[in-house]
Amino acid sequence: MDALRKQASKLREQVAKQQQAVIKQFSGTGYESSDVMVIDEVEMQRHQQLEKLYRSTRAGKDFQKEVVRAAEAFTAIGYKHIEAGTKLSEDCSRYGAENTNDKILAKGASIYGDARKHVEKEQEDWNKLLSSQILDPLRAMIAGTPLEDARHLAQRYSRMRQEAETQAVEVSRRQARVRELPNPENVAKLQAAEAKMKELKANMAVLGIEASAALAAVEAQQQRLTFQRLVALVEGEKTYHLRVAAILGEVEAEMVSEKQRKESAPPVIPQENSSEKTMYFLAEATHSFSAASEKELSLSVGDYVVVRKVSQSGWSEGECKGKGGWFPSAYVEKRQRLPASDLGAEVY
Repeated sequence: MDALRKQASKLREQVAKQQQAVIKQFSGTGYESSDVMVIDEVEMQRHQQLEKLYRSTRAGKDFQKEVVRAAEAFTAIGYKHIEAGTKLSEDCSRYGAENTNDKILAKGASIYGDARKHVEKEQEDWNKLLSSQILDPLRAMIAGTPLEDARHLAQRYSRMRQEAETQAVEVSRRQARVRELPNPENVAKLQAAEAKMKELKANMAVLGIEASAALAAVEAQQQRLTFQRLVALVEGEKTYHLRVAAILGEVEAEMVSEKQRKESAPPVIPQENSSEKTMYFLAEATHSFSAASEKELSLSVGDYVVVRKVSQSGWSEGECKGKGGWFPSAYVEKRQRLPASDLGAEVY
């Protein structure tokens, strides 16, 4: 009968060990979750606190890794941006230098090519900030000793708690055995099991306090550092975009100004050496126009102008009130055609 009891007891122990091995194999946290009260309520609360801290620091570490991966992607894209932008800057500057015929496109290309150099400098500064302010601090903490040491303490406590849980079962089994057969051998084994359980309790109390303090300190540092790096990321990206926007705003204004200057300048018409009679026509101003240079002619609505030349660029040259100059062709309407020999008094 005793032999059967011993065999059954060994079988139960083997099954319990196998169950624990399976639980440990498929556990995803590294800290075993358990609702069993091994010692008392105080120990149970410490166990729950450690489990919470362990999960929190693991989630914080995983989030830090995600931020690092994103910053690495931003940096890689940034270097490609610099490469493409530098090539475009060189192409624009070369086109502007090779086409110095005072055309709007050549001037615009030169302006933009020069501006791209400043844009790529801002991109380079942004990449440096990503490396020094985001990547380096987060990588250091992810692989840092304090985090790993604290988590190892928690894992040691978890293993010790599993051992205590098994030992509590062993004590209960020995107590039952003594009740069944209170011989000296069974009593001695019970006392040994109880002594081991007492030692585990003492070690767990010390280790639990140490692990809780270490994990709590790491969690606070982890939260603080990650938040600071996120703020630095936001501020750095904001500054980068604002500076690039300012550069492009200046470029746009300069290019538009150059275009307006080119379009507003009166055309240069070569002198025509011809014996043929030149035909002029009389036109009435339908819009006011203020001359911006000595080559231009100011007009008021209702003024009559003797138009002498009409350019395909949209400008006309003529005389009004004894003054001559250029004005937009669309600002007058033709009234009468007359030969140059018929011109007499000033037109008002």
